Amino acid sequence: MFHVFGPKGPTASLRRTRDPEVRLHHRAKRPSIAHTAFLLTIGCAPLVVGCGGHAEPGEHEGHAQGRYPATTPLFTDTVVQKDYVCQIHSIQHIEVRALEKGYLQDMLVDEGQQVKEGQLMFRIRPVLYQAEVQRAQAEAEFAGIEYRNTKALADSNVVSPNELALAKARYDKALAELNAAQAHLGFTEITAPFSGIVGRFHVRKGSLLDEGELLTELSDNSEMWVYFNVPEAEYLEYRKRSLAGTGTKLTLKMANGEVFDRQGEITAIESDFNNTTGNIAFRATFPNPQGLLRHGETGSILMDSRLAGVLLIPQKATFEVLDHRYVFVVDGTDTLRSRRIEVGPELQHVFVVEEGLTKDDRFLLEGLRKVKDGDKVEVELLDPDSVMDHLGLYAE
Repeated sequence: MFHVFGPKGPTASLRRTRDPEVRLHHRAKRPSIAHTAFLLTIGCAPLVVGCGGHAEPGEHEGHAQGRYPATTPLFTDTVVQKDYVCQIHSIQHIEVRALEKGYLQDMLVDEGQQVKEGQLMFRIRPVLYQAEVQRAQAEAEFAGIEYRNTKALADSNVVSPNELALAKARYDKALAELNAAQAHLGFTEITAPFSGIVGRFHVRKGSLLDEGELLTELSDNSEMWVYFNVPEAEYLEYRKRSLAGTGTKLTLKMANGEVFDRQGEITAIESDFNNTTGNIAFRATFPNPQGLLRHGETGSILMDSRLAGVLLIPQKATFEVLDHRYVFVVDGTDTLRSRRIEVGPELQHVFVVEEGLTKDDRFLLEGLRKVKDGDKVEVELLDPDSVMDHLGLYAE
């Protein structure tokens, strides 16, 4: 037996042999052409069935099995609640500062304490200012005696009227200096200018104070001013409603998600728009009798906006593709056509449709994941009023 060697060793083929049995065995390993064709036919059979064969009954492309609920947009008037981020401020919030230099002698209130108007809060050591008052009192008494003596002499024509006028001027000056000294002494006692809540202390007892140094803050929380920004288009709509006499009531949603138990109203609008954002600031006033709201809080203003003659559709009847929203519209031949729509304000489970649908268009309500564009479907048309009333039951 001979083997033929290639570049990397013996080849797999047998070139020559003198043994008949080996020759017969070698020939037996070669399949015939007919046998090869038969095997190829058997192997391709499942491919033909899988790729080009007929699908199962009821699964033909372009036809969706089952009965699908559909409806039309609800044409109605509605109220949309718009949400605006807001900042909450006390109706009065001031800084309490020292009016005179000196050592802080007494702190008569505590942080977070409710104080009444006129209540004494801080006292600066008054020794120096008391001495100034005593000196001014002595000078005023001296000037008074001099004025009275001069007046008696003037009445007897002993001194001239000019001499009397000079004595009167010196007396008036002394009285003015006494009043100033008493005022400075009064500045050593710092009282609450209005009723409110004491803020954080910025000094401690015994601190050496400069004139104008910050001591604390005082907030009047009986009413709260809530500021929020409104776009130009919504501002114009508000002004239209306001001039028509309908007015607008506001609701405040607090940071914990709960709604404040008192309603507010818009009491002021800023004079001009912000050129950067295109917004204008509104100020709403809320009563705060329980003192729940504090200066510096945040929340959201919920303002009702009335919409007349709008189209409403369930949110679950829409789907998104690349940030655009679509619905499956059922045409006159019961064929599904995907159609892009533009939605406006959102209600609970509902979209307001601004573009893309008319009030007579039928659209698929459920089964959006089971169908595709171009499918023919059998639909059950539902009344839009009934659909809106039972959105919770229809939710997938």
